[in-house]
Amino acid sequence: MLNLERLRILHAVSTYGSVSAAADVLHVTTSAISQQMSKLERETGQQLLAKNGRGVRLTDAGKLLSGHAGRILSLVELAHSDLEAHRGAPVGELRMGAFPTSVRGLFPQALLAMRQEYPKLRAMVQEMEPEPALVKLLRGDIDLAVVLDWYNKPMSLPGGLAKAPLLDDLADVALPPGHPLADRAEVDLVELADDDWIAWPDGGFCHEWLLFTLRGKGVEPRIAHHAEEHHTVLALVAAGLGVAVAPRLGRGPLPEGVRAVPVRHTMRRHIYAVWRSDADRRPAIRVAVDALRKVGEQVQGVSE
Repeated sequence: MLNLERLRILHAVSTYGSVSAAADVLHVTTSAISQQMSKLERETGQQLLAKNGRGVRLTDAGKLLSGHAGRILSLVELAHSDLEAHRGAPVGELRMGAFPTSVRGLFPQALLAMRQEYPKLRAMVQEMEPEPALVKLLRGDIDLAVVLDWYNKPMSLPGGLAKAPLLDDLADVALPPGHPLADRAEVDLVELADDDWIAWPDGGFCHEWLLFTLRGKGVEPRIAHHAEEHHTVLALVAAGLGVAVAPRLGRGPLPEGVRAVPVRHTMRRHIYAVWRSDADRRPAIRVAVDALRKVGEQVQGVSE
Protein backbone atom coordinates (compact mmCIF):
# COMPACT_ATOMS: atom_id res chain seq x y z
CA MET A 1 0.00 0.00 0.00
CA LEU A 2 1.28 3.46 -0.85
CA ASN A 3 2.37 5.61 2.09
CA LEU A 4 0.50 8.93 2.28
CA GLU A 5 3.43 10.94 3.65
CA ARG A 6 5.71 9.66 0.88
CA LEU A 7 3.09 10.69 -1.67
CA ARG A 8 3.03 14.11 -0.03
CA ILE A 9 6.82 14.34 -0.43
CA LEU A 10 6.66 13.31 -4.10
CA HIS A 11 3.97 15.92 -4.73
CA ALA A 12 6.11 18.57 -2.98
CA VAL A 13 9.14 17.70 -5.12
CA SER A 14 6.97 17.97 -8.24
CA THR A 15 5.33 21.22 -7.10
CA TYR A 16 8.44 23.05 -5.90
CA GLY A 17 10.82 21.68 -8.52
CA SER A 18 13.64 20.27 -6.42
CA VAL A 19 14.46 18.09 -3.43
CA SER A 20 15.94 21.04 -1.51
CA ALA A 21 12.88 23.24 -2.09
CA ALA A 22 10.56 20.42 -0.99
CA ALA A 23 12.70 19.91 2.11
CA ASP A 24 12.42 23.61 2.99
CA VAL A 25 8.64 23.59 2.60
CA LEU A 26 8.18 20.36 4.58
CA HIS A 27 10.74 21.39 7.23
CA VAL A 28 12.85 18.23 6.87
CA THR A 29 16.37 17.53 5.60
CA THR A 30 17.19 16.76 1.99
CA SER A 31 18.53 13.35 3.09
CA ALA A 32 15.16 12.57 4.68
CA ILE A 33 13.44 13.45 1.39
CA SER A 34 15.83 11.19 -0.54
CA GLN A 35 15.31 8.31 1.89
CA GLN A 36 11.53 8.54 1.68
CA MET A 37 11.64 8.76 -2.11
CA SER A 38 13.81 5.62 -2.23
CA LYS A 39 11.25 3.81 -0.09
CA LEU A 40 8.44 5.00 -2.36
CA GLU A 41 10.31 3.71 -5.40
CA ARG A 42 10.63 0.31 -3.71
CA GLU A 43 6.91 0.36 -2.89
CA THR A 44 5.95 1.12 -6.48
CA GLY A 45 8.70 -0.94 -8.13
CA GLN A 46 9.46 1.98 -10.48
CA GLN A 47 12.00 4.77 -10.74
CA LEU A 48 10.30 8.05 -9.85
CA LEU A 49 13.25 10.47 -9.88
CA ALA A 50 16.18 10.73 -12.27
CA LYS A 51 19.33 12.83 -12.09
CA ASN A 52 19.17 16.05 -14.07
CA GLY A 53 22.49 17.90 -13.93
CA ARG A 54 23.05 18.76 -10.28
CA GLY A 55 19.38 18.22 -9.45
CA VAL A 56 16.64 15.73 -10.20
CA ARG A 57 13.61 15.48 -12.44
CA LEU A 58 10.50 13.35 -12.26
CA THR A 59 10.39 10.38 -14.58
CA ASP A 60 7.20 9.65 -16.52
CA ALA A 61 6.19 7.28 -13.72
CA GLY A 62 6.97 9.99 -11.17
CA LYS A 63 4.82 12.53 -13.01
CA LEU A 64 1.99 10.03 -13.26
CA LEU A 65 2.11 9.19 -9.56
CA SER A 66 2.51 12.86 -8.57
CA GLY A 67 -0.72 13.68 -10.41
CA HIS A 68 -2.52 10.98 -8.48
CA ALA A 69 -0.85 12.17 -5.27
CA GLY A 70 -2.30 15.65 -5.75
CA ARG A 71 -5.80 14.25 -6.11
CA ILE A 72 -5.32 11.89 -3.15
CA LEU A 73 -4.12 14.74 -0.91
CA SER A 74 -7.11 16.84 -2.00
CA LEU A 75 -9.43 13.98 -1.04
CA VAL A 76 -7.70 13.68 2.32
CA GLU A 77 -8.31 17.39 2.89
CA LEU A 78 -11.95 16.92 1.93
CA ALA A 79 -12.27 13.96 4.31
CA HIS A 80 -10.74 16.03 7.09
CA SER A 81 -13.21 18.83 6.39
CA ASP A 82 -16.17 16.46 6.37
CA LEU A 83 -15.12 14.82 9.63
CA GLU A 84 -14.63 18.16 11.29
CA ALA A 85 -18.01 19.33 9.99
CA HIS A 86 -19.63 16.12 11.23
CA ARG A 87 -18.13 16.63 14.66
CA GLY A 88 -19.37 20.23 14.54
CA ALA A 89 -16.47 21.67 16.54
CA PRO A 90 -13.35 23.51 15.37
CA VAL A 91 -10.43 21.35 16.47
CA GLY A 92 -6.96 20.45 15.26
CA GLU A 93 -4.59 22.72 13.37
CA LEU A 94 -5.43 25.76 11.26
CA ARG A 95 -2.54 27.28 9.29
CA MET A 96 -3.00 30.83 8.06
CA GLY A 97 -0.93 33.24 5.97
CA ALA A 98 -1.44 37.00 5.89
CA PHE A 99 0.31 40.17 4.76
CA PRO A 100 2.22 42.00 7.54
CA THR A 101 -0.10 44.91 8.38
CA SER A 102 -3.07 42.53 8.62
CA VAL A 103 -1.10 40.27 10.97
CA ARG A 104 -0.37 43.32 13.11
CA GLY A 105 -3.81 44.92 12.86
CA LEU A 106 -6.20 41.94 12.89
CA PHE A 107 -4.64 38.76 14.16
CA PRO A 108 -3.67 39.48 17.80
CA GLN A 109 -7.30 40.03 18.82
CA ALA A 110 -8.70 37.38 16.47
CA LEU A 111 -6.25 34.68 17.59
CA LEU A 112 -6.88 35.49 21.24
CA ALA A 113 -10.65 35.24 20.75
CA MET A 114 -10.30 31.89 18.98
CA ARG A 115 -8.00 30.49 21.66
CA GLN A 116 -10.37 31.53 24.45
CA GLU A 117 -13.50 30.20 22.77
CA TYR A 118 -12.07 27.12 21.03
CA PRO A 119 -9.16 25.79 23.12
CA LYS A 120 -8.88 22.61 21.02
CA LEU A 121 -8.19 24.62 17.87
CA ARG A 122 -4.52 25.38 17.23
CA ALA A 123 -4.60 28.44 14.97
CA MET A 124 -1.27 29.70 13.63
CA VAL A 125 -0.38 32.62 11.37
CA GLN A 126 2.66 33.35 9.24
CA GLU A 127 3.48 36.65 7.55
CA MET A 128 3.52 36.47 3.74
CA GLU A 129 2.54 38.69 0.85
CA PRO A 130 -0.75 38.00 -0.99
CA GLU A 131 0.71 36.41 -4.13
CA PRO A 132 2.80 33.74 -2.35
CA ALA A 133 -0.03 33.23 0.14
CA LEU A 134 -2.38 32.24 -2.68
CA VAL A 135 0.23 29.86 -4.08
CA LYS A 136 0.68 28.22 -0.68
CA LEU A 137 -3.08 28.04 -0.23
CA LEU A 138 -3.59 26.25 -3.52
CA ARG A 139 -0.75 23.85 -2.73
CA GLY A 140 -2.25 23.02 0.66
CA ASP A 141 0.64 24.50 2.68
CA ILE A 142 -1.81 26.79 4.49
CA ASP A 143 -5.57 26.55 5.10
CA LEU A 144 -6.59 30.21 4.95
CA ALA A 145 -5.03 33.38 3.54
CA VAL A 146 -5.74 37.05 4.22
CA VAL A 147 -5.10 39.02 1.03
CA LEU A 148 -5.89 42.44 -0.40
CA ASP A 149 -6.64 44.34 -3.55
CA TRP A 150 -7.23 48.02 -4.22
CA TYR A 151 -10.40 49.97 -5.01
CA ASN A 152 -9.25 50.57 -8.60
CA LYS A 153 -7.19 47.41 -9.24
CA PRO A 154 -8.89 44.14 -8.22
CA MET A 155 -6.85 40.99 -7.76
CA SER A 156 -8.08 37.99 -9.72
CA LEU A 157 -8.37 34.80 -7.66
CA PRO A 158 -7.57 31.38 -9.11
CA GLY A 159 -10.39 28.86 -9.45
CA GLY A 160 -11.19 26.56 -6.57
CA LEU A 161 -11.04 29.31 -3.94
CA ALA A 162 -13.77 30.95 -1.85
CA LYS A 163 -13.51 34.35 -0.20
CA ALA A 164 -15.21 36.59 2.34
CA PRO A 165 -14.66 40.34 2.84
CA LEU A 166 -13.18 41.39 6.18
CA LEU A 167 -12.93 45.18 5.92
CA ASP A 168 -12.08 48.14 3.72
CA ASP A 169 -8.90 49.88 4.82
CA LEU A 170 -8.40 53.58 4.09
CA ALA A 171 -4.99 54.79 2.96
CA ASP A 172 -3.49 58.25 3.43
CA VAL A 173 -0.38 59.90 2.08
CA ALA A 174 2.50 60.15 4.56
CA LEU A 175 4.31 63.48 4.22
CA PRO A 176 7.68 64.36 5.76
CA PRO A 177 8.21 67.14 8.32
CA GLY A 178 7.99 70.57 6.78
CA HIS A 179 6.27 69.42 3.60
CA PRO A 180 4.25 72.35 2.17
CA LEU A 181 1.06 70.24 2.09
CA ALA A 182 1.45 68.75 5.58
CA ASP A 183 -1.12 71.06 7.17
CA ARG A 184 -3.81 70.42 4.56
CA ALA A 185 -7.04 68.62 5.49
CA GLU A 186 -6.74 66.59 2.28
CA VAL A 187 -4.60 66.44 -0.84
CA ASP A 188 -4.95 65.38 -4.44
CA LEU A 189 -2.33 63.00 -5.78
CA VAL A 190 -1.55 65.36 -8.68
CA GLU A 191 -0.26 67.86 -6.12
CA LEU A 192 2.57 65.42 -5.36
CA ALA A 193 3.75 65.16 -8.97
CA ASP A 194 7.14 66.71 -8.16
CA ASP A 195 7.83 64.68 -5.03
CA ASP A 196 10.06 61.66 -4.63
CA TRP A 197 8.13 58.52 -3.69
CA ILE A 198 8.97 55.67 -1.38
CA ALA A 199 7.30 52.60 -2.84
CA TRP A 200 6.73 48.93 -2.17
CA PRO A 201 9.28 46.48 -3.65
CA ASP A 202 9.53 46.57 -7.42
CA GLY A 203 7.27 44.12 -9.26
CA GLY A 204 4.88 43.42 -6.39
CA PHE A 205 1.12 43.89 -6.61
CA CYS A 206 1.06 47.05 -4.44
CA HIS A 207 4.00 48.59 -6.30
CA GLU A 208 2.20 48.03 -9.60
CA TRP A 209 -0.96 49.50 -8.09
CA LEU A 210 0.92 52.67 -7.07
CA LEU A 211 2.31 53.18 -10.57
CA PHE A 212 -1.11 52.44 -12.10
CA THR A 213 -2.86 54.92 -9.80
CA LEU A 214 -0.40 57.79 -10.17
CA ARG A 215 -0.15 57.38 -13.93
CA GLY A 216 -3.94 57.39 -14.05
CA LYS A 217 -3.71 60.89 -12.54
CA GLY A 218 -1.19 61.96 -15.16
CA VAL A 219 1.71 61.69 -12.71
CA GLU A 220 4.87 59.81 -13.70
CA PRO A 221 6.26 59.05 -10.24
CA ARG A 222 9.91 59.40 -9.29
CA ILE A 223 10.50 56.29 -7.19
CA ALA A 224 13.45 57.19 -5.00
CA HIS A 225 13.43 54.21 -2.63
CA HIS A 226 11.80 50.80 -2.24
CA ALA A 227 10.94 49.29 1.14
CA GLU A 228 8.76 46.36 2.15
CA GLU A 229 8.48 46.87 5.90
CA HIS A 230 5.91 49.50 6.89
CA HIS A 231 8.01 51.10 9.63
CA THR A 232 10.98 51.36 7.26
CA VAL A 233 8.83 53.29 4.78
CA LEU A 234 7.77 55.74 7.49
CA ALA A 235 11.35 56.11 8.74
CA LEU A 236 12.42 57.15 5.23
CA VAL A 237 9.52 59.61 5.09
CA ALA A 238 10.52 61.00 8.50
CA ALA A 239 14.03 61.60 7.16
CA GLY A 240 12.57 63.77 4.42
CA LEU A 241 13.47 61.35 1.63
CA GLY A 242 10.06 61.21 0.01
CA VAL A 243 6.33 60.71 0.37
CA ALA A 244 4.47 57.38 0.59
CA VAL A 245 1.06 55.75 0.69
CA ALA A 246 0.27 54.81 4.30
CA PRO A 247 -2.67 52.43 4.83
CA ARG A 248 -4.29 52.74 8.26
CA LEU A 249 -4.55 49.07 9.22
CA GLY A 250 -1.71 48.18 11.57
CA ARG A 251 -0.05 51.55 11.03
CA GLY A 252 0.51 52.48 14.65
CA PRO A 253 1.97 55.82 15.79
CA LEU A 254 3.66 57.90 13.11
CA PRO A 255 7.29 59.02 13.53
CA GLU A 256 7.73 62.51 14.92
CA GLY A 257 6.90 65.18 12.37
CA VAL A 258 5.32 62.85 9.80
CA ARG A 259 1.78 63.74 8.78
CA ALA A 260 -0.75 61.28 7.33
CA VAL A 261 -3.05 63.34 5.12
CA PRO A 262 -6.25 61.91 3.57
CA VAL A 263 -6.52 61.84 -0.21
CA ARG A 264 -9.35 63.79 -1.81
CA HIS A 265 -10.49 60.83 -3.90
CA THR A 266 -10.39 58.20 -1.18
CA MET A 267 -7.94 55.32 -1.56
CA ARG A 268 -9.08 52.02 -0.08
CA ARG A 269 -7.72 48.49 0.19
CA HIS A 270 -10.28 45.66 0.16
CA ILE A 271 -9.15 42.93 2.54
CA TYR A 272 -10.41 39.35 2.22
CA ALA A 273 -10.12 35.96 3.82
CA VAL A 274 -9.60 33.26 1.18
CA TRP A 275 -9.69 29.47 1.48
CA ARG A 276 -10.00 26.40 -0.72
CA SER A 277 -13.57 25.63 -1.72
CA ASP A 278 -13.18 21.98 -0.70
CA ALA A 279 -12.66 23.18 2.89
CA ASP A 280 -15.93 25.15 2.99
CA ARG A 281 -17.48 22.88 5.61
CA ARG A 282 -14.61 23.07 8.09
CA PRO A 283 -15.81 24.74 11.30
CA ALA A 284 -12.25 25.99 11.87
CA ILE A 285 -12.44 28.05 8.67
CA ARG A 286 -15.79 29.51 9.65
CA VAL A 287 -14.74 30.54 13.16
CA ALA A 288 -11.50 32.07 11.89
CA VAL A 289 -13.31 34.13 9.25
CA ASP A 290 -15.88 35.24 11.83
CA ALA A 291 -13.18 36.26 14.33
CA LEU A 292 -11.23 38.19 11.69
CA ARG A 293 -14.39 39.89 10.41
CA LYS A 294 -15.39 41.03 13.92
CA VAL A 295 -11.98 42.57 14.51
CA GLY A 296 -12.09 44.10 11.03
CA GLU A 297 -15.41 45.78 11.77
CA GLN A 298 -13.98 47.26 14.97
CA VAL A 299 -10.83 48.47 13.24
CA GLN A 300 -12.73 49.98 10.32
CA GLY A 301 -15.11 51.78 12.65
CA VAL A 302 -12.23 53.37 14.56
CA SER A 303 -10.14 54.29 11.49
CA GLU A 304 -13.02 56.03 9.73
